[in-house]
Amino acid sequence: MKTIKTLSILGMALLMTDAQAFAEEKHHEDPTRIVTKIGIGINDNVSVSGSLGLDDARMMSARINDEGEWRLGGSWLFDVGIVNFNFSRTDYDHGSYSKKYSVGTFVPLSHFGIEPAGWMIFPMAGYNYSNGKIATPEDSDVGSEYYLMRNKSHGAYLGAFGVKPLNDKWSVMAFGGGGAGSNNYSSYWGGTGMSYKVNDKNSVNFYGFISEDDFGSSNKIGASYSHKF
Repeated sequence: MKTIKTLSILGMALLMTDAQAFAEEKHHEDPTRIVTKIGIGINDNVSVSGSLGLDDARMMSARINDEGEWRLGGSWLFDVGIVNFNFSRTDYDHGSYSKKYSVGTFVPLSHFGIEPAGWMIFPMAGYNYSNGKIATPEDSDVGSEYYLMRNKSHGAYLGAFGVKPLNDKWSVMAFGGGGAGSNNYSSYWGGTGMSYKVNDKNSVNFYGFISEDDFGSSNKIGASYSHKF
């Protein structure tokens, strides 16, 4: 029994060592990376974000901007992929807003030896619940007043995120997806960008994206900086 316990401890230590080595090899934009970092982003507003690695497999994350929009989440890394949960609030035009709760996953296709043309692709899928108010015009006249109508939906989403390193510093990023749910809810999003690795602890990315759902739409171009601890 003592020998079995000793072997078990040694095996766990080896697995942890392998996991740590694998984590160190991950690309700085890899969505399955467990990391402690802080960042700032600028588009049509200013946001501050950060994540805290609790151990080799678990992480908490948060983001807030100067308009009061926020996101709070967590991640749990497994042998194949990562599971994320998120709570967030997003504001739209005319007082419309949504609060969303989601749980989903990223799975790296590279785990199965799939990297077409050097792209690291991470399919995503999950469940989401949306609750908020939709701004609806009182009539079809231009400039008419809007009233807010409550809406909620249970649904699911599918998409993918991809990264293609061009060299040791520059990488191309792209992502897209869509969702559907109850009460005729639908959504889509997509975007692309460039990421620059300054050094092992600092990186900058430049991006543009569009998104739309029943609550409103968002089209942004921006940049962000992050520092890893």
